[in-house]
Amino acid sequence: MDTDGAADRKGEWARHWQYPGVPGLDLLRARYVRHSFARHTHEGFVLGAVRRGIEDVVMPEGTIQARPGTVVMINPEVPHSARAGVPEGWVYSTLYPSSELVASIAAETTTLRGTAAFAETIVEDPDTARLVHEVHRAAEEGNALAADSLLRIAVARLLRRHGRSLPARTPAESGAPTAALARQLLEERMTEPPSLEELAQELDTSPFALLRAFKASYGLPPHTWLTDARVRSARRLLDSGVAPAEAAVAVGFTDQPHLNRHFTRIVGVPPGAYRKERARTYKTGDGAPA
Repeated sequence: MDTDGAADRKGEWARHWQYPGVPGLDLLRARYVRHSFARHTHEGFVLGAVRRGIEDVVMPEGTIQARPGTVVMINPEVPHSARAGVPEGWVYSTLYPSSELVASIAAETTTLRGTAAFAETIVEDPDTARLVHEVHRAAEEGNALAADSLLRIAVARLLRRHGRSLPARTPAESGAPTAALARQLLEERMTEPPSLEELAQELDTSPFALLRAFKASYGLPPHTWLTDARVRSARRLLDSGVAPAEAAVAVGFTDQPHLNRHFTRIVGVPPGAYRKERARTYKTGDGAPA
């Protein structure tokens, strides 16, 4: 089904959606060739399984190659980007379970204590990769019982085999409080952010010291983090029914094309296609096929 969701003349297609039968889960199924994901983070988890081709996923520790039979597991707030690893691109299914959903599964099925996460980023696990694809199939068929069951089986299996408890927070490094204040100021002034020099002056530090502290705390420089935060805010507005042009201005982008460019490189589909799927999801909230 290479025509659903957002498609273009290059043969790329994508569908990013929610299935009402499984709350706390976003789904993305796509074929990408030239498309690349900008460096970004997610509030929840990422579980991806490639069906054909190769996806290069750039993590803080280096680049991994996701091939058929592997499962990629990315914890919340871990910066990453992605691109095609071969000329023909890649076809894959991705699940985005919320932190709350994963925590509830961990509490019921594992002995992990504290905040559950994954100790590895990629594993060879064809059976679980198949489950990821089957969650999508069940959701697209409107089979809530199967979609929810398969999702929980897949997450529980991955947690038991590759899960860990996140270590207790260590004492904050010297620049962490400054980075936190900078993040708060950028959130408050998302539509009219200060320059790096202005931000550093306000926090009584130097621009390069602020850059180092911010990246050490959040894995991204301030300007990249701000773009990511704007796209997250735009998603919430689109979820509530706001039009893309209005959402663009509300979060600080110059106009809708500005939002389109960054949104597509982070979410994987244009904001118009994203909003259309959200609207269709809400109309089929009884669990009928989306």
